[in-house]
Amino acid sequence: MKAQCVIVQIPCLNEAGTLRSTLDSLGAVENPGGSVQLLLINDGSTDSTVDVAIAARVDRVVSHTRNRGLAAAFTTGLDECLRMGADIIVNTDGDGQYPASEIPRLL
Repeated sequence: MKAQCVIVQIPCLNEAGTLRSTLDSLGAVENPGGSVQLLLINDGSTDSTVDVAIAARVDRVVSHTRNRGLAAAFTTGLDECLRMGADIIVNTDGDGQYPASEIPRLL
């Protein structure tokens, strides 16, 4: 059986204040027999969202040059996840509104 690639996409707009704790909780997500990668979609943030993501060593950052809205960020993320070879895509948010501890139940 092929190891599954799980990619967690995180659309963000000016979420530098909460992003680090969200990324820390996502770092604890395990995928036995496969990988978990984090993709941040920066939707035109004007704060240090991208810097926080890079410092936390997310696997990839894709940026919109201006705010295009959640639907566009979500679509950009899906397209990038597929380019990255995702078998499973999980959507969350940079402000921690979705508990990372529930991701294993999704998997």
